Amino acid sequence: MKVAVDTKEKIIAIATDLFRKKGYLGVGLSELLKVCELSKGAFYHHFPAGKEELLITCLRTMNKMITNDMKKIFAQYDTTTEAIDNMLSELIRQYERDKVIIGYTFNSIVSEMGSVSEVVRQTCEESYDAIQAIYQEKLSADGFSHQQASDQALLLNATIEGAIMLSLTKHSSIPLQTVARLLSISTHQHK
Repeated sequence: MKVAVDTKEKIIAIATDLFRKKGYLGVGLSELLKVCELSKGAFYHHFPAGKEELLITCLRTMNKMITNDMKKIFAQYDTTTEAIDNMLSELIRQYERDKVIIGYTFNSIVSEMGSVSEVVRQTCEESYDAIQAIYQEKLSADGFSHQQASDQALLLNATIEGAIMLSLTKHSSIPLQTVARLLSISTHQHK
């Protein structure tokens, strides 16, 4: 049974990487089978509903990884400003080192929303909501009212997600660096 779990985990890891690089529509089943070294029957054994089930599994796996990483970072710092500064510093270091940002964006997959199912859209929404909840919880602990924390969490989510996409698109960490600097300034001015 361990082999089956390892095979499924291997498929998820490979597919997640391919979906991030090429988008959901850019990855055909034949490419997945070839890269994973699987027969069609073996693939459908693990994902009976096909490629979309695999996508949903990949999105949920990414969400778990992202939120776990964020929770660890946010637990280490007293304020939202410190937590976000350190999270963004880590993203900048990762980009500068690897020229990619692994796992911290769903944009390459979400950009195809018009061509995927409602279940996939809901899975992406749940992922963004989970990230936003981490921001909101820390902001509430900083003394923001529930509504202010909710509004600021949405702004942080959109801003950081956008900065990640711009950095990947521009092949530069400058958008992340700029957002990190501006978020630090604006949260210090709020106090």
